[in-house]
Amino acid sequence: MIKFLLEKDTWQEVFDSLTKNKLRSVLTMVGVWWGILLLISLLGSAKGIENNFNTRFENFATNSLFIFGGRTTIPFKGYQEGRRVQMTLNDVTSIKENIPGVEYVVPSIQVQSTLSRNSLTSSFTGRGEVPLLDVLAKKDLIFGRNINQSDIKERRKVAVISDDVYKQLFEKGENPIDKFIKANDVNFKIIGVFKQVNFGGPVIDFNMPYATAQEIYNRGNDVDLLMITGDPNFDINQLDADVKLLLRNIHDIHPDDNRALNGFNLGERFDQLTGFLTGMQFLTWFVGIATLIAGVFAIGGILLISVKERTKEIGVRRALGATPFLIKRQIIVESVAISLISGVLGIISGGLILMLVNKFAGQGPDAAMRNPSVSIGMVFLALIIVTILGTLIGLIPATKATNVKPIEALREE
Repeated sequence: MIKFLLEKDTWQEVFDSLTKNKLRSVLTMVGVWWGILLLISLLGSAKGIENNFNTRFENFATNSLFIFGGRTTIPFKGYQEGRRVQMTLNDVTSIKENIPGVEYVVPSIQVQSTLSRNSLTSSFTGRGEVPLLDVLAKKDLIFGRNINQSDIKERRKVAVISDDVYKQLFEKGENPIDKFIKANDVNFKIIGVFKQVNFGGPVIDFNMPYATAQEIYNRGNDVDLLMITGDPNFDINQLDADVKLLLRNIHDIHPDDNRALNGFNLGERFDQLTGFLTGMQFLTWFVGIATLIAGVFAIGGILLISVKERTKEIGVRRALGATPFLIKRQIIVESVAISLISGVLGIISGGLILMLVNKFAGQGPDAAMRNPSVSIGMVFLALIIVTILGTLIGLIPATKATNVKPIEALREE
């Protein structure tokens, strides 16, 4: 078989067959070309979305949940509905002592402030936080540093602002480090700028030391947001339920009141997005393979027509001693050759599309995807699938060709 594939006459015959009717050959290849192009493009785009997703989550402990207080909607234990649930530092201690599987409980305070610099003023949402929060939900810094323990201990009036605040209060390209802004008439020194990322919770525009926020905004032991990180061996969904049950008991919240405690489970959202990506990849393979099969069937149909047109040629070959195996082998080689040429062109076209997608949709901080691409293994797998399908579909016209009887073929012509 290898010797047959290396013979010049084999490929000369394939070439003659393809060039005999150029338009028909091109139209035959379009189906497989489109199927491979679609498969490569969709798989690469799915990979780009996955890369973007992983980049956004890489600085977060995904086995975490965030909880913040809301207002009650059901009367309970003598309390009327509409009561605001205010968590405190005592809740932090209770969670640590009573909930197994908890690794960290990180409190923060949310504040609303008017930030101003020179003649520029705007209202933003800020947060008083502890350094541990940045370890578990690390900020992507553009300038400077994050809040550290010395800032907390010394109650420093320093702030880390988001890129959105930076754009509104500073000139483009200006270094904001050690510059001052006013938050409700209190001067804060800028020590860092972070890239703002939102996963469904409150959008935070700036951060200050927790102790500083307590003092300036007179918040005492108040806690507005808890970030709770669980042991990797514990189910984060069960941990979520246990923490909320404890907080309901502490704050006298009705068991069926679902609005008194709000928040989101980062692990759950991670699983949802992972499931979405898996489903997207499955759909991509399904659509791509279905399109490929349709294209390969078109090749089979065209080869059947080709066999009909070559009846006399096949009859002469049979009369000269060509066995059914030799006839069948030649037709199958033609089928596989058409499939592979179409497949290679589809891979090249798909690669070019991914390059364009990366150029126009994969750049910048708000990119929809990052580095959309397919692995070499995926490319070879696609070619193997095309080869197998081309071989199988080639059996149909090949079998018909071997059924041609030399005398009848010559008489028919």
